[in-house]
Amino acid sequence: MRPHIPRAIWALGFVSLLMDVSSELIHSLLPVFMATALGISAFTIGLIEGAAEATALIVKVFSGVLSDWWGKRKPLALLGYGLGAASKPLFALATGAGLVVAARLIDRVGKGIRGAPRDALVADLAPPEIRGAAFGLRQALDTVGAFAGPLLGMALMIAWADDFRAVFWAAAIPGFLAVALLFLGVQEPERHSDGKRVNPIRGEALRQLPASYWWVVGIGAVFTLARFSEAFLVLRANQAGLAVAWTPMVFIAMNVVYAAAAYPCGKLADRMHHDVLLGWGLVVLAAADAALAWGGFAGIGLGVVLWGLSLALTQGLLATMVADTAPAALRGTAYGFFNLASGLAMLVASGLAGLLWDRAGAVFTFLAGALFCLLALGLLGLRRRWASAP
Repeated sequence: MRPHIPRAIWALGFVSLLMDVSSELIHSLLPVFMATALGISAFTIGLIEGAAEATALIVKVFSGVLSDWWGKRKPLALLGYGLGAASKPLFALATGAGLVVAARLIDRVGKGIRGAPRDALVADLAPPEIRGAAFGLRQALDTVGAFAGPLLGMALMIAWADDFRAVFWAAAIPGFLAVALLFLGVQEPERHSDGKRVNPIRGEALRQLPASYWWVVGIGAVFTLARFSEAFLVLRANQAGLAVAWTPMVFIAMNVVYAAAAYPCGKLADRMHHDVLLGWGLVVLAAADAALAWGGFAGIGLGVVLWGLSLALTQGLLATMVADTAPAALRGTAYGFFNLASGLAMLVASGLAGLLWDRAGAVFTFLAGALFCLLALGLLGLRRRWASAP
């Protein structure tokens, strides 16, 4: 009989749900707010979004390493969620681009601090035979928040006559609820050690991370090049004529698919070869890029749906692959370095996407994403050949 998913993982899922409601309520409106209210170019939006997401992913290195050295995950997760909640009022107070950028970076620093310790905590709590399902469940609940936030944002924008600042104030409430739930509802498991603290980023410790792990890091980075910031999906829909108040529908549609498919895809990862499942995720993402590049209004809708499905197929899976290839004592470090590579790739991808958008148009932005999907598929094939070599 397969074990049940522990209650603490359910609690972590609802913590993620609440914080995503808070964050996505703002982020679903922010690209249009920056473009229309502040007059910022697509290239600059790409750099801001890329820098923000890269900041979150790069900070995960240090929080992951610290969680391994300290032997505790929850305090760092609390700090990260607390920063995320505290950043929300800054969006409402902003009168120019400077404070918006500062709030975005503080929010993403918080995400970076909590990300690797939280993922390592899920891996510590979940029995190995249901680890894929556990990551899928947390991702599914996280993604429920990712579509509930834009849905709430859209409703509030309609009710409050496109008052961005009032909506941004409302976003602070679920953020602080997430911090309270994590503090009260999650107990960290005991970790057994010999009392010695080893620096996880010293050479002898990093050499314990096997080649199979570094393959996952490399493939994950190229995959991130293929899936630049979702802000460009919002801009594409707005370019096609979707009204400002309705632009959160892009995130809603994408994340409804993501939430519905994440847990089944996580369970599938416990039964199916990981490389095959990841390959299918890349194929779906390439199809999404093609639909977004060449489709009309209906094609853009199809591309958004396929984008959500590709995330469901790959995001929990990549987290599971990291957990499966890294030693338990170095899981936080492993997630940190994985996210460092992905963070640098996100910065490059979003900057390149914005540059292509401004210089050549939206079509070339999404075609570049499809080409990176093909490159990641090639690396995946090389990894399989490497793994099967005598």
